[in-house]
Amino acid sequence: MFFWFIGTAIMSVGLVFRDPRFDYRLLIVGSVIPIGDGLFGGSKALHSVTVAILLLGFLMVLTAGRKPVRKMLLGLPIGMILHLVFDGAWNNTSVFWWPFFGVMFDDSPLPVIDRGGWGIPLEIVGIVLCVWLWRHNDFSDAARRRQFLRDGELDAVPERFA
Repeated sequence: MFFWFIGTAIMSVGLVFRDPRFDYRLLIVGSVIPIGDGLFGGSKALHSVTVAILLLGFLMVLTAGRKPVRKMLLGLPIGMILHLVFDGAWNNTSVFWWPFFGVMFDDSPLPVIDRGGWGIPLEIVGIVLCVWLWRHNDFSDAARRRQFLRDGELDAVPERFA
C-alpha cells in the first residue's frame, strides 16, 4: 500500500489545517517513510509514535525562529504520524510504544501486511483520492507539476470543497 497513505495524509491535513500555503511535499514523504520498515523485516522503529514525536521535537528546536523552514519541515513528522493512524499501527503495542515496552523488536509484520485482503480496498480508496487531487490540481500540466515541486502548495485540497 502506498496511495492510501498519500491520499489520506493530504486530505486530513487539508481538512484540519485549512492552510492554503501548506507545503505538501514532505507530508507525502513522511506518509510513506514507515513503509521502509519492510526493508528490515516488519514493524520496527518507524512504526513507533516515539520516533515521530522525537523527530517533531527535534525539528521544533532546530528551526526555532525560522518559520518558513519550520513550516516546510513539519510536514515530515506530521506525515509519519498520519501513517501510523491510517495504518492502525497502535494495534501492536510493543512496536507503537517502542522503546517503552522493551528495546528489542519481535517479528511483527507491517500492519498493512497483517490486515490481509483489507489493504486492497483501502489502496483503491487511496488511488481515487490521489486521482481526484491530480485532476483538481491540474497536474496533467507540466508547468503546474513543476510549480508544485518548487513550492509544495496545492490549489485544490479539501478545505476548498465548499
